[in-house]
Amino acid sequence: MDWLELHIDTNHAGLEAVETFLSANGVDGVVIDDEADFQDFLENNHQYWDYVDEDLEAAMKGKSRITFYLPADDDGFAKMGELRIALQSFKEQHTEYGTLLMTLENLKDSDWENNWKQYYKPMEIGERLLVIPEWEQETVKGQSKYQGKVNLILEPGLTFGTGSHATTRLCLTALEKEIHGGEEVLDLGCGSGILSIAALKLGAERAVAVDIDDKCLTVAYDNAALNGIGKDIYSVLVGDVLSDEELCSRLGRSNDIVVANIVADVIIGLAPMVDRFLKPGGLFLCSGIIDDRAEEVAQVLVDNGWRILERRTNEGWFSFSCRK
Repeated sequence: MDWLELHIDTNHAGLEAVETFLSANGVDGVVIDDEADFQDFLENNHQYWDYVDEDLEAAMKGKSRITFYLPADDDGFAKMGELRIALQSFKEQHTEYGTLLMTLENLKDSDWENNWKQYYKPMEIGERLLVIPEWEQETVKGQSKYQGKVNLILEPGLTFGTGSHATTRLCLTALEKEIHGGEEVLDLGCGSGILSIAALKLGAERAVAVDIDDKCLTVAYDNAALNGIGKDIYSVLVGDVLSDEELCSRLGRSNDIVVANIVADVIIGLAPMVDRFLKPGGLFLCSGIIDDRAEEVAQVLVDNGWRILERRTNEGWFSFSCRK
């Protein structure tokens, strides 16, 4: 089926009124983009980000928009015509709600659901790893350049953490060097589970993955299943190790490697306490550190007794491999 994607541009004050207008005219199930919410998130959630793309900030500047969809058939076009007429009257009554401009884009189901897949291709990382999008498995079969690689299969559409970001590549490269077989690994801020699953594919004996987002529970287990990894050797938990003592007690002290691909503020918070999860001499591998905070994080690690054994950098991001 083809679809009509329609947008109505307004301001923050007009969002609720426009949503009510659409509902009264038979349109429910809308998507809201609001600069105020975006700026509020940036202001109040510094622990979750270090860097915001300038293009994203520019795209959100002054933007409050409601998006909705209609079928691209006679009924959909008829409904669009009705809305245009009703919106004109609404606009005359509510000049305080911005432009109230309605624009149209055409979409096909195939475009909507599948076009993003073109951006994910098999990706070699380090000497041994090959990250393969689930739908690309057939394309790598029989290709001599991939012979002998450890195949890590992912569904990139499920959530973040596909191997394409520099911080993830830094961690995968470090894990490939450090995993020799039989290790226990703890993955903090696991996202898609890519790092802990990679560790198991490289030869780790057991892995536990933790994230504050409960969506990652299903996603990480699904990606593990794609790689033939079961719950007998792989566990995913939800919670915040910085504040949840009960969760921390479940993570034990027997891990050979703790990997945290998060952001600088969380790594700073982990520095004084993450060794409680490691056996003596264990490795703390941290990444997700933007270049202008790398020295700050490094100093905090050193101040908390960590020896930085190796620094890696890629595309303005840093990772540190540390031991006590």
